[in-house]
Amino acid sequence: MNQVATIDWLEIPAAQPDLQARDAASQRQAVLTKPPGALGQLENIAIHLAALQGQERPGVDRLHITVFAGDHGIAAEGVSAFPQAVTAEMVKNFARGGAAICVAARSLDAKLEVINLGTVVDTGSLQGVKNIALGSGTANFTTAPAMNEHQLACALSAGRHAVERAHIDGAQLFIGGEMGIGNTTAAAALACALLNAPPAQLAGPGTGLDNKGVAHKVAVIQRALDLHRKSCHTPIETLRRLGGFEIAALTGSYIACAHMGLPVLVDGFISSVAALVAAQHCVGADIWFLYSHASAEPGHRTVLEALKAQPLLDLGMRLGEGSGAAVAVPLIRMACALHNEMATFAEAGVSEKAD
Repeated sequence: MNQVATIDWLEIPAAQPDLQARDAASQRQAVLTKPPGALGQLENIAIHLAALQGQERPGVDRLHITVFAGDHGIAAEGVSAFPQAVTAEMVKNFARGGAAICVAARSLDAKLEVINLGTVVDTGSLQGVKNIALGSGTANFTTAPAMNEHQLACALSAGRHAVERAHIDGAQLFIGGEMGIGNTTAAAALACALLNAPPAQLAGPGTGLDNKGVAHKVAVIQRALDLHRKSCHTPIETLRRLGGFEIAALTGSYIACAHMGLPVLVDGFISSVAALVAAQHCVGADIWFLYSHASAEPGHRTVLEALKAQPLLDLGMRLGEGSGAAVAVPLIRMACALHNEMATFAEAGVSEKAD
């Protein structure tokens, strides 16, 4: 008999940051050889990380990146410029090390794992890819909930287990990435329901739709909202009805990070929608989130505003995979290095600001 997956663990409260470490880091920033605030957001990054990591001098040398992949039944509605077979093809590309996130992970000396939660095209066994078969993609959510209860629970748990592995490995920062043709439609529909926003505000070109394609996407999302809105009583039920395997896994990973006290670097639009679900479900979870970049996907700004997020970069990226978060890591490492290694006024024999 198959063991029934549960979601009871989602109710664990979020961990609290270390306020003493935050105060110690703030005091250190105040005596470094620079005018107060001269390093701008870099100072805030270091202080915030100090609170999350519970130490005056934080670091992000040990990174764990997990990319979750899964197909979407909504792709049958013609909402993507790419065929659905691309999801499985990209999983194979991850396994070969040829995708952008693979290059970035090598550059950052980060641990990378790939989890295939269910694709229409069977990828077979691939070295470096964990297969968690939840089905050949989600259901078409214009006609039915995207996932049944068991699929949702398993996807959420896949995210939790990824974070457990990262935590055991001593990771200082967790990055979640995603791959799945049709997932910008799922993310936009989910955000619309969570924020009570119109589809035209959240839907964008995704993988490259033209204006006509975006208009069709808006209409598809509206049909889905009309079907499910009365049943979307909680963020988790909304996720089940309008999300995807990989979006659910990201949500589970973010909630688990908040439980375990592991800082998260959130990627772009789809990852931020998962962060929104996590934040709405788990009070205080978003304390553990840092936001890497502002995606070129137009709906991302609305989601960031709802999260009261200040992204570190704005480079016009919209690839996914965790790539935008990976690009932001060197900036965070620089913030930590400046905070940890600069001399204080006393150490350098430099006069401080006059009272």
